[in-house]
Amino acid sequence: MLDLPPALPLFDSVHHLEDGNAEVNLYLANITMNAVNDAAYVYEFAVEWLLEQRFSENNYKTYRSELTTFLHWAYSVEQISVGEIKRRSLSKYIDYCCNPPKYLVAYRNVAQFVLDKELKLRRPNPAWRPFLGKKKDGVEQSYTISDKALKTKLAILSSFYSYLINEEYSEINPAMMLMKNGRFRSSSQHLVSHEDQEDIKSFSDLQWSYVMSSAKQLAKMNPPENERLLFLVSLIYGCYLRISEAAARPGFSPVMGQFRRDKKTGVWGFFIPRSKGGKKRTVAVSKQLLAALKRYRLFLGLTPLPAPSEDTPLFVRHRAPGRGRQSGLLNANLGIRQLREQIYIVIEHAAEIAEKDGFTQDALEMRQLTPHSIRHTGISHDINLVGRPLAHVQADAGHDSIETTSQYLHVSRVERHQSAEHKPLDHLAEN
Repeated sequence: MLDLPPALPLFDSVHHLEDGNAEVNLYLANITMNAVNDAAYVYEFAVEWLLEQRFSENNYKTYRSELTTFLHWAYSVEQISVGEIKRRSLSKYIDYCCNPPKYLVAYRNVAQFVLDKELKLRRPNPAWRPFLGKKKDGVEQSYTISDKALKTKLAILSSFYSYLINEEYSEINPAMMLMKNGRFRSSSQHLVSHEDQEDIKSFSDLQWSYVMSSAKQLAKMNPPENERLLFLVSLIYGCYLRISEAAARPGFSPVMGQFRRDKKTGVWGFFIPRSKGGKKRTVAVSKQLLAALKRYRLFLGLTPLPAPSEDTPLFVRHRAPGRGRQSGLLNANLGIRQLREQIYIVIEHAAEIAEKDGFTQDALEMRQLTPHSIRHTGISHDINLVGRPLAHVQADAGHDSIETTSQYLHVSRVERHQSAEHKPLDHLAEN
């Protein structure tokens, strides 16, 4: 039996990344239960971000090594959530990288994971270390790291935090803050933070109408394949879900029983047991979304509405996966990557129809949007079209502050003037 290295590698090679690893899962479970309650949640974001780098082997290897080192420091050393890290605490990480513990420094480059021939499983390589030192004439030298290498670390972390901001996990980019100041200041044009982008990416009213009509059309054309897709799009829009809140991930698999009826009021809600920062919330369910749920369940051969604590998977697979943690399982939920791929199908279909109808620019814009844009669209429409109170939307969206929710409020300068034109200075005085 192989021993484990003092710092556990978290991400296997790109060909095995989605297969899952028992040691990594156990480590994340322990950290999540005992130290950082959203560790497994962030890990799924990290996997998705790394998968976007899979077409460049060099980038993938560099990025996964940096993320492993960073998450080891955050979870095992500092025991702090990635979302709680600010500029000052990230400076501590830089200091840590400049002077790491000697037992975490290796003097030869080895694979992060190796095949255990006896168990026929890939396992963390006990010889791997997150830091690589140098030898001179066969003698190990004191570990050093250049400013250029530190800037590369920050650039990688800045890119990761930009991804987390787009996924609404984080609201700040501490790596970008460090790179804008002091010794790590960088003028590289590609280091652009999502914090600098004022516009929230969402579908226009016209574009969203094409998306919904396309989802309905696909479901009508091929119900076995696309009834699930129609309900997925409806759920994310109606409940402002992040993809990770609707997908299977380590320690969580969404079920029908998350739709719950309040016994006193009869009002339905969708319960999210773990989301950003390990928080839970219940989102109000509209009558139209409830109707969409009934349609989907009847198609699956279920009762119109779920029973309390019903454990039927929310998005059942059409075909069992051939490998990975759920190899051979059909009655299991789709993961984040699979749900993204499904949503891109309907976005592309909608863009094609819009283009044929003469809305060329809208089609171009739609192809630039992502599944996460559906969440943005749901929030924006409920505030600006439905007129829901900001506080209600904030609670359903799981925003930490009302300021985040208010970014979705589209009010023109003329509208603001008109609403203020006749307001009195004394509400009790006679007009």
